[in-house]
Amino acid sequence: MSENLKTDIVIIGGGIGGCTAALAASKRGHRVIMTEETDWIGGQLTSQAVPPDEHQWIEQFGCTKTYRQFRNRVRDYYRSHYPLKEEARQNDRLNPGNGWVSRLCHEPKVALTVLQEMLVPYTSSGRLQIYTNYKAIQASVEGDDVFSVTVQHTENEKRMKLEGQYYLDATEVGDLLPLAGVEYVTGAESKRDTGELHAPEEARPQDMQSFTYVFAVDYVEGGNFVIEKPEKYDFWKDYQAPFLQHKQLSWFAPDAHTGGSKEFAMFHHEDIWGLWDYRRIIDPSLFQEGTYDGDISLINWPQNDYWSGSIIDVNEEEYETHIHESKQLSLSLLYWLQTEAPRPDGGKGYPGVRLRGDILGAEDGLAKYPYIRESRRIKAVTTVVEEHINANVRGDRGIEHFEDSVGIGCYRIDLHPTTETNTFFYAESYPFEIPLGALLPVRVNNVLPACKNIGSTHITNGCFRVHPVEWNIGESAGYLAAFAIEKGVLPRKVREDKVLLEEFQEMLVVAGIELRWPELGPI
Repeated sequence: MSENLKTDIVIIGGGIGGCTAALAASKRGHRVIMTEETDWIGGQLTSQAVPPDEHQWIEQFGCTKTYRQFRNRVRDYYRSHYPLKEEARQNDRLNPGNGWVSRLCHEPKVALTVLQEMLVPYTSSGRLQIYTNYKAIQASVEGDDVFSVTVQHTENEKRMKLEGQYYLDATEVGDLLPLAGVEYVTGAESKRDTGELHAPEEARPQDMQSFTYVFAVDYVEGGNFVIEKPEKYDFWKDYQAPFLQHKQLSWFAPDAHTGGSKEFAMFHHEDIWGLWDYRRIIDPSLFQEGTYDGDISLINWPQNDYWSGSIIDVNEEEYETHIHESKQLSLSLLYWLQTEAPRPDGGKGYPGVRLRGDILGAEDGLAKYPYIRESRRIKAVTTVVEEHINANVRGDRGIEHFEDSVGIGCYRIDLHPTTETNTFFYAESYPFEIPLGALLPVRVNNVLPACKNIGSTHITNGCFRVHPVEWNIGESAGYLAAFAIEKGVLPRKVREDKVLLEEFQEMLVVAGIELRWPELGPI
């Protein structure tokens, strides 16, 4: 069973970038169809269950107007719908979980609701159509242009052939790129390819950052919620990667600063940091007494990073194997926490840790989709390399400015252990600009990246993968497609023509997208 749908802009992937691209293009009055592989839009914020990774100035500046609106709406949702204590309700910088990874740790379901509310004026008018549980399977291509993309329902044989003027890839791993014949790279480029100081001598397309199956838990003192022993628990309990000085399931984690191990604990203990409130999304002390049995936390720790294999450009059997093994790692971490994790009192295990699949809307208790740190990336007109961002390389040259900037971002270069060489890398970085050239494929005319699949490298992707940056990329890509339609030109012409570029950048500024940073030091 199949149907044909025609529109102005087709967005494949409903993650953060897909949602903001849809929001931008719809605001300009264009008809948009967005598809999403899971039944939740929002990607990292929702189906992957990752609280926002943000920079230190996020409360004052350094993000788009709509990202700030999203953050404010999340806080307002808690104020309007939850029994907060008055002090918490009056806190302008309410952090529902008081997690220390972010100034705004919140539940994935709240993010989902807020995103849907931001899009509802356009879904209500029919300008925007959203189809969940659809995955791209085929593209019709002639020369340098895509003429249609076919998507299939993930639970049945229903297909839709989508035709538009522009196609945006906002999938988590760049699924549209190979289907549409867009040139792309994966994994680690060679020093010869990028000229980067820390690139390897030889390219390794399958050497990419680990991914993680996040899960939600709460903690009930005195409770016993121990799950059935996972089938691969014995393997993961004894597993120690050759590059680690500790076992995977332990209170130690790789320290990218030193190359050694860093000790953690369940809860803060003396001078040892506790991981429990690292990504905590509900702090019961902010709510009226009796609202919660205990804290709720999202477990995305070094202990459940999965680096045993890639799920990009591999056959279906290998893909399913790594997905299964990653889930088994996360469930094994949970079982270890409940039964064998060393406690400061000399005991073992925290049986009061309870799996909360309801928080993530998933029957198996894990996130609907793995947290993806590294995607396929287009071969772009402009590729952002380490020398544009790494503070140690740039020295006192400060922020790299791009004449064609379409947004800004800021995050450290932070690479988790990789799938082949198990390399992990950390470096201070300068705040950065997002060049329009990084959104332009070298050849294909009407496909644009809308998330972390832009023209970055394996190294600089470590900065570009975080929430506010993906938000900005998607929003700017949506506006770029809209502007190209309105002007009757190809996106690359917008960059090449100074008058068009200035007009497009003015559109972005009016829409609340910041193009330049004040002069700031590295982070």
